[in-house]
Amino acid sequence: MTTSNLQQTMLSAIETELKNQVARLDQAHTKPFHEMLTYHMGWTGEGAGPNATGKRIRPLITLLSTASINRSEQNNTSKEANWLHAVSAASAIELIHNFSLVHDDIQDNSELRRGRKTVWTKWGQPMAINAGDALFVIAYQSILDLSKHYPNDMVVQASQILSEVCLKLTQGQYLDMAYENRHDLSIEDYWHVIGGKTASLLSACTHIGSLLGYAKPEIVEAYRLFGYHVGLAFQVQDDVLGIWGDEAVTGKSAASDLVEGKNSLPVLFALEKNGEFAKRWKQSPIKPEEVHEIANLLEKEGAKEYAEKISAEQTQKAMSYAEQAKPDGEAGQFLLGLANMLLKRNQ
Repeated sequence: MTTSNLQQTMLSAIETELKNQVARLDQAHTKPFHEMLTYHMGWTGEGAGPNATGKRIRPLITLLSTASINRSEQNNTSKEANWLHAVSAASAIELIHNFSLVHDDIQDNSELRRGRKTVWTKWGQPMAINAGDALFVIAYQSILDLSKHYPNDMVVQASQILSEVCLKLTQGQYLDMAYENRHDLSIEDYWHVIGGKTASLLSACTHIGSLLGYAKPEIVEAYRLFGYHVGLAFQVQDDVLGIWGDEAVTGKSAASDLVEGKNSLPVLFALEKNGEFAKRWKQSPIKPEEVHEIANLLEKEGAKEYAEKISAEQTQKAMSYAEQAKPDGEAGQFLLGLANMLLKRNQ
């Protein structure tokens, strides 16, 4: 099996598992409710298809982590890891991710996601809150299905990891909302936000994935930290692209982060410098026609260079933990390749 075939096989298994889990609501009296979830997951409704589903990167990282454990680094060598046995955990992580997106769209008042109307825009906020809650509950039903293939203590451990991450997600989201209109934030505040909102879920992918590959505790920890620092580097790189990225390459408007007043790392760096940018930022919201000028001012004050340096440092940390984790075989090569793609997606 080539790496490409391995990826496609895993993605197909993930999609099948997600549909089976969400089908818990496919009953006569809750079909419209089920439709809300299938719509959000990108399977039904106008614009359904690959562009609407997203790339399923998180569950893919989970399964690649399981499949890439070196036999010599397994905790229980009498059992051979089978990534197919971990599919329900990968599904659980993707469902948690999508639960957070449904609620984020409400909190951010976002009318579109991936070019389609958001759940709350189509069905109203109360229904969308309930749909997000359903995704959250089904995620836990999904991870408990690990009991079909794993001992109870491992199922409990995987569930505990997911619970801890969910709490971190809510903490990160709280901080993000609480910090929206503040101009006195420090770079230290920033790490607390993205550690919860972005890095925690990616760390859960490699943490749970390696656990289900029967890796030794020190290898599991290396995988966890690999995922965590990939998440940090990914978010910093996203901050750079959100201001200076090529929209044709990234698919994201380079104006949106500045116009929306996002407290990204380049912005916080420049605010701490307290120069011309800080003065303008504190006056009033940035207008679309000012974006190019403000971006140039940020770059002149060293914000772009600083953020790129921090992204590189976090990437190096991630790769150093990957060396300790020793991902093996085709799955290991693809896991490292996927991480590299995430961190260099502007190229």
